[in-house]
Amino acid sequence: MKDKLLFFDTTLRDGEQSPGASLGIREKLEIGRQLARLGVDVIEAGFPIASPGDFEAVKLIAREVKGLVIAGLARAIPKDIDRAAEALKYARQPRIHVFLATSRIHMKYKLHKVESEILKQSVAAVKYAKKYVKNIEFSAEDAARTDPGFLSQVVAAVIKAGATTVNIPDTVGYSMPREFGGLIRWLKENTPGINDIVLSVHCHNDLGLGVSNSLAAISNGARQVECTVNGIGERAGNASLEEVAMAVVTRKDIFRLGINIDTRQIIKTSRLVSRLTGIPVQPNKAIVGENAFAHEAGIHQDGILKKRSTYEIMRPEDVGLKESKLVLGKHSGRHAFKERLKALGHKLTEDEMNKAFIRLKVLADRKKTIYDEDLEAIIEEGLSAIPETFQLIYFNVTCGNCTVPTATVQLKKGKKVFEDAASGDGPIDAAYKTIDRITGISGKLIDYNIRSVTGGKDALGEVSARIRGPQGRIVSGRGSSTDIIEASVRAYLNAINKMVHRSKKKKGKKVYTDEQTP
Repeated sequence: MKDKLLFFDTTLRDGEQSPGASLGIREKLEIGRQLARLGVDVIEAGFPIASPGDFEAVKLIAREVKGLVIAGLARAIPKDIDRAAEALKYARQPRIHVFLATSRIHMKYKLHKVESEILKQSVAAVKYAKKYVKNIEFSAEDAARTDPGFLSQVVAAVIKAGATTVNIPDTVGYSMPREFGGLIRWLKENTPGINDIVLSVHCHNDLGLGVSNSLAAISNGARQVECTVNGIGERAGNASLEEVAMAVVTRKDIFRLGINIDTRQIIKTSRLVSRLTGIPVQPNKAIVGENAFAHEAGIHQDGILKKRSTYEIMRPEDVGLKESKLVLGKHSGRHAFKERLKALGHKLTEDEMNKAFIRLKVLADRKKTIYDEDLEAIIEEGLSAIPETFQLIYFNVTCGNCTVPTATVQLKKGKKVFEDAASGDGPIDAAYKTIDRITGISGKLIDYNIRSVTGGKDALGEVSARIRGPQGRIVSGRGSSTDIIEASVRAYLNAINKMVHRSKKKKGKKVYTDEQTP
């Protein structure tokens, strides 16, 4: 049987200490239930003495979330331990997590105590907590900056007093991987009783080394890792649960450890925590970032299409994603472009492909995201020019905070000119409704973006609009002008013309004739 690595999740305690990440009781319960589905071994549900809300959250999770250990944090003083015990009384597997600082800087400036007092208080706290529960964890706060000899003395003493898990935190993210791994190895070799308990680590990310230090500690004998979903937490955060888990799973040749984490729940858990805390996940975040399984570089895309393992060391399915993404952009290659067009149902000659690829590169220099509708437009522009069924002749809008916005639009279709007017919720909405009246096509706007192409007060504005037509077809249009309303009108009209052209092309008949009034 493989040696097991336990995951102690502190998203609901240390993670919630991220500025602006305050969670309600029900939100904590929702995350707690998802953490149970994820397969963590311990949930640190909160710090019961900190506030009535924290107490109630720990109490609720202890009652509702089953099948794993529920922990409550407490300082090494009786009132904190009493409060934690009360909050945990409904848990089937309760753990009281007691902590006390052991570094010289904390003892001198924060606690105003000497080593003998810290040693005595640590032992007393563990013994006091033992009156309530059998499962006791002791954390030597700022252990990474503690004198190793004194740290070993404290660890041995709390083990003798009844601690079942001892945590060695790098509280301020100061340590280096070799240094921290060496500390864990030294403690394992020099501390009486340490092989009878679970040795844990809790690494912060102030120097970006939270995961690296955790993995170094695991390699040297730690068998519990304290972490948070998405790596949230105090200051720069904590070791990221998903990164540690996938490192252990991906590099089985190094770690040779079993875990209870269901990695297929990682993406779902990450997105839930991000949504409820309001803390977005950076796009290039390992494992759970939007770009973690996305490839834009042509060489990478070509490799992925030939053999996935050339550029992916993990399968997206293993973390809960359906598939990788081949992002089309200015760095993309012909192979990915050809495969995407094939998926959209286009079969081009070599010459047509070369011309379309050049247009892709030009477009990619102008916009960040290339949609399927853009690819459709590239193909259509290359194979046959999209005719302007409706041409903009004139528009005029009136609006103000005391006026109903109204737009008058004049369009030319063939040799005929049509004019109409409509009101709307703002000048752009009014113009779009007028165009709908003239063309007879009611397009639902599903995406609208505007950006400044140049700088200065006379900047050129570029508008992109995506609309859904009557048959559900989605098309995109673009327009530019120093007048953002004109740019908006041109973008919408461009999309309408694409819709008309595609309908004619696919149905093999004209949707409108020049003789008909649309």
